[in-house]
Amino acid sequence: DLIIQSFLVGRSETTAANDVYIIDFGMVKEYRNSKKQLIPTCRSLSGTARYTSINTHLHQEQSRRDDLEALGYVLTYLLRGSLPWQGVKEAKGLKYRRIGETKQATGAAELCKGYPIRFEKYLTYMRKLSLLGFKDMPDYDYLRGLLSQALKEAGGGEDSKFDWTK
Repeated sequence: DLIIQSFLVGRSETTAANDVYIIDFGMVKEYRNSKKQLIPTCRSLSGTARYTSINTHLHQEQSRRDDLEALGYVLTYLLRGSLPWQGVKEAKGLKYRRIGETKQATGAAELCKGYPIRFEKYLTYMRKLSLLGFKDMPDYDYLRGLLSQALKEAGGGEDSKFDWTK
């Protein structure tokens, strides 16, 4: 369950000031056993609806692809300050469904309007990940490259320093 509140930065004026930490792994599950065989668990809908993958809304087994889609929504939230499916007013069971429908109806171009094209490509790829099977491995190098290029296009560098620490 990737959410904004699970990302922390190091304390200022320490060597960790530019480190990002991910905390709260309460919903983590093993996906391979000791023999490296994949273990689907068919867990029901879990996670924060705002950031979960479309597959999660469709009650499909979550895997690496879903973590990357959730990361895409977290990054989109950080860029935009909001997501189109925030504020859905429905009863709880219907709310999850309505959020999932809104995610499916909102294209990457709409989510990324005004932001680096590489970020839109990340989100487009992320959406295609839902077509991967449980055991298929995403192309991490491709995604890392897209995010690095998006950072450069946005005027950022790879100096490992946050704007607020410069």
